Amino acid sequence: MRKGFALVSVLIMLAVLMSLLTAYFTLTQIELGATQASVRQTTGFYAAEAGLNLRAEEVRAKFLGYGRPSGTSPSSNNPCQGSNLGSGDFACKTYSISGRTVRTYMVEPPGNPETVQIPPGELFENLEAQEYRYSLFSEAIGPDGRTEAVLELVFKSRLVPMFQFAAFYDKDLEILPGPPMTLNGRVHTNGDLYLNAGNTLTIEGQVSTAGRLYRGRKEENHCSGTVKVKLPNAPNNDPNDPRSYRALDCAGGVRREYRQEDVAPWEGRIQVGVNRVTVPSPEELDPDPSRLYFSRAQLRLRLNLFNQSAEVVRPDGTVDPLASQTLNLCPGTITGRAVGNSNTFFDNREGKPIQMLEVDLRGLLDCVHLHNLLGAGVRLDDETNGGLVFHLTVHGPESGTRGNGYGVRIRNGARIASTIPGAPRPRGLTIVSDQPVYIQGDFNRDDPDVPDDWIPAAFLTDAINILSNAWNDDNRSRQPLTNRRASDTEVNAAFLGGTDTTGGQEGSGGQDRGQYNGGLENYPRFHEAWQWSSGNNREYATFTYRGSFVSLGNSRKAAGRWCYRNDNCNRYSTFYGTYEAPRRNWSYEVRFSQGQLPPLSPRFVYLRQERFLREFERP
Repeated sequence: MRKGFALVSVLIMLAVLMSLLTAYFTLTQIELGATQASVRQTTGFYAAEAGLNLRAEEVRAKFLGYGRPSGTSPSSNNPCQGSNLGSGDFACKTYSISGRTVRTYMVEPPGNPETVQIPPGELFENLEAQEYRYSLFSEAIGPDGRTEAVLELVFKSRLVPMFQFAAFYDKDLEILPGPPMTLNGRVHTNGDLYLNAGNTLTIEGQVSTAGRLYRGRKEENHCSGTVKVKLPNAPNNDPNDPRSYRALDCAGGVRREYRQEDVAPWEGRIQVGVNRVTVPSPEELDPDPSRLYFSRAQLRLRLNLFNQSAEVVRPDGTVDPLASQTLNLCPGTITGRAVGNSNTFFDNREGKPIQMLEVDLRGLLDCVHLHNLLGAGVRLDDETNGGLVFHLTVHGPESGTRGNGYGVRIRNGARIASTIPGAPRPRGLTIVSDQPVYIQGDFNRDDPDVPDDWIPAAFLTDAINILSNAWNDDNRSRQPLTNRRASDTEVNAAFLGGTDTTGGQEGSGGQDRGQYNGGLENYPRFHEAWQWSSGNNREYATFTYRGSFVSLGNSRKAAGRWCYRNDNCNRYSTFYGTYEAPRRNWSYEVRFSQGQLPPLSPRFVYLRQERFLREFERP
């Protein structure tokens, strides 16, 4: 009996153990299946997300070229199946990511685009932008052919004109004025920002940097003066009222870094370490049919150094001989012509005479109006690009070389209008060149006694040079600096040009290495004595400027580094001194922020996510 009972007990225990083992095995299998499903779905999710990111970047690249997506979306019933693929930029596109097949497509809702004001509290708040909204769909299909994840991303693509900023740099930006200076606009840099002052620097707009923010100088570990930034809800415009303006302090006379947590007292008016925004490349200024400004310009002129003549160039890059012949017969102030060439200007910063394409602007506008040089039916008040775009360049053996000694000079531009009675007034004017531009005398002068005297204008060039109303070439640039006295001059135009890099290197690697680039206050390149001694007094000529400063990098053609007074920092064998700084009457052109922008104003692009949805299976 005992043996039989023991046997039954053992059998029962074995049955229990087998049941436990079976349950454990079943649970393990279930858990392994769940884990594998979770891994599969997680991998599918990340693969689908990567597909969304790839498509979103393609959309952004499209906008950078001043285009926009085109085509048709697949229908919502079984998208990306069979012939239901859509077309163009909205079509189905397949990627192979992490062993998954990822199908993506895009849908555009009605109503695009909207002109919006970026809401308060966001980066670039209150700026005007063109906003496009899109929905991207991404489906990840596993190796077994099953759908692992379906994602939807609703995003906005915003195109923001850069001339809505007092200063916008795609590199390190240094603002280090000697005399008191007030910037009545926004400041942004994709690099590091250095703020310092010999006296007082006051910034009244939002300040943002994708890099680091420093109070002090870059080329030496020094900090001085007073720097104040206006608070967002300032009760008044009194810089001495701490309720309205708050100062960024130095650290015992040496450079101090401010991190995002350090700028909390400015209530969002200062942003540090923001995402970089995508900007056009300087190559967009090149005389190339594939480039934006050359292809979209209504008029393309070049000085051909191989035959010493000015030529009208077609959009495909070929010369229009009939239009060129007409142009060279048009009267003006350049040795009796509207356009011409010279080599009588000696640039002491470059250390050489400049081969110039000379343009009498009003004479050119007269010529364009009388001889229809813009093309059939295109008038001076053409609004295709928001106004006129002129591309000007110099064609020679060194056109693509840095330090080539080429340039374009604009004269007689105090009023941007034809002198011919009844000729229409340009709605705006943007002058583009891949070479340095020299602006001689007043440009786009804003005379309050002349109605509609000002128009939106811009220079997009390799470098911006200013010559005063007192300038003439009669060996003046080869005279000592004391003999090159400037006179009061006014320029009202947005500037996009190249600037030097302090220390020869962007970022903290360029700190404390000397070789100051002149800062924002010396962005325009001067060539005269704008101040001089008169007995026991110091006299000044004033440079009045209203516009916007944009720099997308170093100059590609101008090579001379920033020098001041009689310091021959470029060590030229022939040198007569560079310049003495003017009295600066500068301000941001607020009309740019009110929708009155120059034609074909450059824009930066950034994407903003609105909604992100996730499904694990297709319904």
